[in-house]
Amino acid sequence: MKLIYHIFQWLFPPKCVLCRSLLQKDETDLCRSCRIHVPAAPAVHKKIPHLDRWTAVWYYEDTVRASILRFKFYNARSYAKSYGRHLAMKLLEQDMADFDILTWVPVSPLRRLKRGYDQVELLARAVGRELGTPPVRLLRKIRNAPPQSGISGDAARRANVLGAYRVIDPGRISGKRILLLDDVITTGATASECARVLLSDGAKQVNCAAVARRHEITKTSR
Repeated sequence: MKLIYHIFQWLFPPKCVLCRSLLQKDETDLCRSCRIHVPAAPAVHKKIPHLDRWTAVWYYEDTVRASILRFKFYNARSYAKSYGRHLAMKLLEQDMADFDILTWVPVSPLRRLKRGYDQVELLARAVGRELGTPPVRLLRKIRNAPPQSGISGDAARRANVLGAYRVIDPGRISGKRILLLDDVITTGATASECARVLLSDGAKQVNCAAVARRHEITKTSR
């Protein structure tokens, strides 16, 4: 097994998940340059409706944006493990790892079929392994709405996800504190809608965490 591992490492040497430069032996997930120069997202955030708290690891720009696009659209599934480690650390740093159920924002069945995977489910599994809490599928996307990334304007984004999600088993979430994961928070419309649905079906509280966030989160209340 060790021989196979070394051959694999030689053929596919580990690279930084952000800039794709080769990692040194003492580096994991990120190269030294990215660890130093890629800014972490701050702990203080603008309020997003229906969420008690939310956080993200980095800003959605430059190498972070390119990395997440590879993760979502170019089959870079292995990034989930690295993202999961960093997101779990962020949650622990901000005292957000105390929750009852870990879940994620799902893609539609059609999009999952076309892509071959749900990238946020992979992220949730990775975070769950780090925190010792397996994720639970609480939501399903019942409407194959256009991707949020292709829609401009906060009002249009809110309208695009309104009514797009449904709780699978409302009895399971009654009185529970939910941690909702996503890959990117831009306007907060998707996270807000998912939280609204969860709270309407009995959840006590919903927090959200993502790999990246836009610099400015504009008002998303309706």
